[in-house]
Amino acid sequence: MQHVLLTIIVCLFAGLGAGLGTGFAGMSAAAVITPMLVTFLGMEPYAAVGIALASDVLASAVSAYTYGKNKNLDIKNGLVMMLTVLAFTVVGSYVSSLVPSATMGSFSVVMTLLLGVKFIVRPVMTTKEDMQAGSAAAKVVKSVISGMIVGFICGFVGAGGGMMMLLLLTSVMGYELKTAVGTSVFIMTFTALTGAVSHFAIGGAPEWLPFCLCVVFTLTFARLAACIANRASAKTLNRATGVILVTLGVVVLGFSLLR
Repeated sequence: MQHVLLTIIVCLFAGLGAGLGTGFAGMSAAAVITPMLVTFLGMEPYAAVGIALASDVLASAVSAYTYGKNKNLDIKNGLVMMLTVLAFTVVGSYVSSLVPSATMGSFSVVMTLLLGVKFIVRPVMTTKEDMQAGSAAAKVVKSVISGMIVGFICGFVGAGGGMMMLLLLTSVMGYELKTAVGTSVFIMTFTALTGAVSHFAIGGAPEWLPFCLCVVFTLTFARLAACIANRASAKTLNRATGVILVTLGVVVLGFSLLR
């Protein structure tokens, strides 16, 4: 009974952090859920990543739907970037297998912290009118280049995809923040689905209680965060996103030190 109660509490807080990170900032749920399941429930990292990816699927999908309903989603360029990300994730994984292993688990944590500080200190104030500048061909080229970078890093390091996408969508693609987050979660819906299916096909079925709890809690809080984000002003959203990213980065770093 105590184990069940602990599982519910851990999954609740994991889903809370992952859902807010996904709905507000397009952050991968794996960055929050995985270390919490491993640290507090003693779950094998591979199994924890599978549950985190499965939680990402519905949370990202409902977030993408909410952003799309509010016209804050670029499906055309998002599809181009998504296909490139999937292809270069394989390339990155292959290259990673050829080089000496290194401790890179802190990459996504550092990325989360730095990006959070960036949104607080230098908010993204690009408007939709600014986004229309530039040719369609140039946007496709930028989508391909951005997808190559994100995919390779995800495959090589194994983390950081959501944060890298958000950074490149705002900095390279010139998206305003809401459209960047909406497009990021749209892409993550499919990349997370691919990853989750692969994990369960290789590692077998997950532990069903933490699986169901994490999926439900992450989905609930992601939906709530996405609704709030789409109604917030650009300035407020930048600050909220920055605070959430910094907070999650510090918390995940703390969990990593406990392991």
